[in-house]
Amino acid sequence: MNVTAFNPLIMKHLEVSPLDSTHWENTSNVSLGSPNSTGCEQITIPHEIFLTLGLISLVENILVVLAIIKNRNLHSPMYYFICCLAVSDMLVSVSNVVETMFMLLIEQGVLVVTPDMMKQLDNVIDIMICSSVVSSLSFLSAIAADRYITIFYALRYHNIMTTQRAVAIIVVIWVASTISSTLFIVYYNYTAVIICLITIFCTMLVFTAVLYLHMFILAHIHSKRITTYYKNRRQHQATSMKGAITLTILLGVFVICWSPFFLHLILILTCPKSPYCACFFSHFNLFLILIICNSLIDPIIYAYRSQELRRTLKELVFCSWWFTILLKHQ
Repeated sequence: MNVTAFNPLIMKHLEVSPLDSTHWENTSNVSLGSPNSTGCEQITIPHEIFLTLGLISLVENILVVLAIIKNRNLHSPMYYFICCLAVSDMLVSVSNVVETMFMLLIEQGVLVVTPDMMKQLDNVIDIMICSSVVSSLSFLSAIAADRYITIFYALRYHNIMTTQRAVAIIVVIWVASTISSTLFIVYYNYTAVIICLITIFCTMLVFTAVLYLHMFILAHIHSKRITTYYKNRRQHQATSMKGAITLTILLGVFVICWSPFFLHLILILTCPKSPYCACFFSHFNLFLILIICNSLIDPIIYAYRSQELRRTLKELVFCSWWFTILLKHQ
């Protein structure tokens, strides 16, 4: 049975360690359903696929962070939030790579760990994943709010969204994400933990959807109001809407990739023993692949939607390539 990262609350709620494959097999009929009782076979995916996707995602997001740090033209609140979103994706990638490598080493007999060590590693990885989920949702909402202010309060944007306020928002989000994730793992055996996470997911999506609905309906009307003040209104409005469309794509990808996981959580609470739900559970590894793909796709969206970021990424890749060649010839 292939057990990977990205199953924190499910594993905790079922009192199963992701690294304990024996325990997982013994409880698979509860969490994922067994072929004998449901007719649905558990889908297995090789560890190597998870490891490969995790490494690619990690490299991509590191490049995005470095590009934003390197290019002063990208030093704005929106790109600060995008940088933090990339860091959130990195948490997913790092946890996936670390846990998958541990499992491969344990399976090959190269590494021998005690149950206490596995439990500690499991807890750390679970906190990283929960932090990634909560922080990603929070930064998507922060970017939505930033685009909203850019479009509807264009003349006051730099007074409202200052660098200091952006940094303060970032600090609050990371602190809140870390604390809440730690509490989720500490109190994993309470059903309220899963309910709370589902509530956060739905609340953030509703908040962002409301902002977007208001943005796209009233953007045209509001553009007429700033015509008198902005000579370059068309360029400014186009730039603002481009940022909003970028976030729409990011949010859409996030919902597509994470919705099966959250539906999985909902079904655990509502119909854990139903054969239909158990059949859905049997696809859990595919949901994990989708989650990894989210962190892999996001950097591609950043690069595709931002010419400045794309140019900086090309420079970083080109410099890294030349540096590698120079090292080989030394």
